[in-house]
Amino acid sequence: MDEISDVRIEPCVDSQYVRPYRLHYKQKGRAKTWDFIQKHDSVGVLIYNTTKKAFVIVKQFRPAMYVRACTMSSQHDQSGQDLRDRPLESCQFDQPANCGFTYELCAGIVDKSQPTVEIAKAEVLEECGYDVPLEKLTLVSVHCTSVGTSGTIGHLFFAEVTDEMQVSSGGGNEHEGEVIDVIEIPLHESQEFMFDFSKPKTSGLMFAFMWFHSKKKPS
Repeated sequence: MDEISDVRIEPCVDSQYVRPYRLHYKQKGRAKTWDFIQKHDSVGVLIYNTTKKAFVIVKQFRPAMYVRACTMSSQHDQSGQDLRDRPLESCQFDQPANCGFTYELCAGIVDKSQPTVEIAKAEVLEECGYDVPLEKLTLVSVHCTSVGTSGTIGHLFFAEVTDEMQVSSGGGNEHEGEVIDVIEIPLHESQEFMFDFSKPKTSGLMFAFMWFHSKKKPS
């Protein structure tokens, strides 16, 4: 999982996941423009295993994070010129693969005409291997994500699971090329994990952990 090869980059001219646009508008009489992308809304699930008293999260390779790590590793050339604004095509993809891995909630995009709770249930089974009844998935929040670039909506759910509810090892949808590690974070280590900067993680994961410690943590 920690190895990647044959890395190359090219302009994205068509995609089933993102579409770039430029919006023209006036605000208080002043003409403005804003570049953004259209993409799918999402669901995320905070999973807490009561048998092990541990959170169940995922770890996976994120190409955008890897590219950022590669560009940040060589910000200046030998003459001292700033290279951060150079075309990505000229970037050297020479960093180790682990620069692109992040810790995240079990999550997925809303790309089906189904209730978000059903999509959340499917993602938990697919990524983490737990078969959770719909009634055991609790909606925690509906929130804005990527407000400057996409304006999408995220749906955060919470689910308590037990070892008996695990029916597979998870790992993602093999047919879609997903490669996902299932990670368990013991409850008593979760606050330290949140602020361990050596383990890249999403703001959604941090919010979910904080919500749990504020609202759900067992006494």
